[in-house]
This record gives sequence, structure tokens and C-alpha cells, in this order.
Amino acid sequence: MVYQLGLIGYPIKHSLSPWIHKQFLEEANIQGNYSIFEVREDDLTELVQTIKEKRITGFNVTLPYKQKIIPLLDELDPSAKHIGAVNTVLNKDGRLIGYNTDGIGYLRSLEQSYPDLSNNKQVNILIIGAGGAARGIYNALHQAGYSSITIANRTIEKAKEIAQHSKSAITLDQAEENIATFDLIIQTTNVGMKPNQADSPIRIDGMKSSTIVSDIIYQPILTTLLREAKKKGAQIHQGHSMLLYQAQYAFEIWFGITPSLGNMNSQLKRILEG
Repeated sequence: MVYQLGLIGYPIKHSLSPWIHKQFLEEANIQGNYSIFEVREDDLTELVQTIKEKRITGFNVTLPYKQKIIPLLDELDPSAKHIGAVNTVLNKDGRLIGYNTDGIGYLRSLEQSYPDLSNNKQVNILIIGAGGAARGIYNALHQAGYSSITIANRTIEKAKEIAQHSKSAITLDQAEENIATFDLIIQTTNVGMKPNQADSPIRIDGMKSSTIVSDIIYQPILTTLLREAKKKGAQIHQGHSMLLYQAQYAFEIWFGITPSLGNMNSQLKRILEG
């Protein structure tokens, strides 16, 4: 049997997901194809219905459809329902079930790079941003037992929607003023992404050199924020590894198999560096 997988989004011609899942299929010795479904919003409903009828095993969803896909699905995994966004869909006997692998994927990539974190759940964490990625990452950290998580956002009301306690929601200015108190800083916005890679969402002038600074952006692979953190002696965590681990979790959902990443992390880094 040849399994059919794919990615829905727009624009996505340069997506790395086909390369990633090709490696996973080969490693798991599964025959399959991973296709790009670049679709405009007006044609989204028709495409999803076609995918359902053709019994395509599963597909990923990226911008701008992570929320717009939800009404077209038959069921949501509890975590996807809580987060309010879907990036992975399983076609189970003709029923489309939506999942979100971003948060778990991020946590796996972080703890793989910094395994000591899993033994120190009291670290003081700052999440920058209050969008879907921030919600997924917050949820995964909270479920894993991390107890001190602060959300900083330009509009504090959106941060409060995610934070368990309103005192855990602050403005970006407040985050900058208290930057020295954080052990882990996670940047989840699109600030600093190409073509505006010179931008940074926050100043880290007073940051401790022992802090881990993480940015989920992978274009460019070394953002301005991460470059500044390196200058200050901090440890950094780059966004491309999250891309791999969220894809790994999606593959688990589709096939019940956890593919090994092998040297894919370094391979993907080289691809992104050109």
C-alpha cells in the first residue's frame, strides 16, 4: 500500500515538510508520498472534501488555515480544541480528526537540546507573543509540569487569555525591565522573520548569561534576537529543530511510529543556511 500525505497552506511552494516526511517514510520503511496542496481560501472546503473522499491518510496544515480548517473537520483532539488551532489531521475511516503538534514538538526539541530542563520544572520562563504558537507552547509546558511561565505581549489582554493567572501576563516593556529574572526566553512571534530579519521583539540588555534564549523562527536560522543572545554569552535554541519534532509527532499520529531523527537536525540546518 502506498500512503498519501500532504500539506495544506498558502503560499507553501518552498515548504520543507516534503523533505522531512520523505526521510521519515524511508526510515520507517513505509511506501508513501507527501504532496503540496497550495490552495486559496475560496477552494479550501472543496479540497478538504476531496482529501476525505480519496482517503488520504493525513495532512498537515499551515498558515493561514490553522483555525479556518477547524469547521471542516469531524473531530478535534482535546489539546487542539484547547489551543484553538490545528496543524495535523488524521483521516480515520473517513473521519477527519484535528491535532496540534506544535507545542509538544517544541517541548521535545527544547528538552532534547537542554535535557537538564526536564529535571528543573521551576525555571522562570518568559514566552514572547500571544498567538497560536504561544498558546500551544504554553499548553505543552504547563502540561509537562513547568510551573513559572510568564506571557509577554504588546497587548496584555491577549496575554491574559493564555496565562493561567493574570499576574503571569505582562507587557513587552515590563518583560524588558525584568529580563534578568528569566532563565528561559521563548520568542514565538514573527518579528525578525525574513525579509525583516533585522528586527527583534525585545531588548535583552540586562539578561543573565546563563539564560537560554529560544526563537521558533527558522528563516533566518539565526535571528537578530539569537545573535544578540550569543553576544551576551547566552545559550540559544534555534527554530528549525521545532519544525522537525512537530513533524515527528504528526508522523506518530498518522502511523503510530516514532521515526528517528538521526542527523536530520544538522542536515536541515545546512539546508536553511543555504
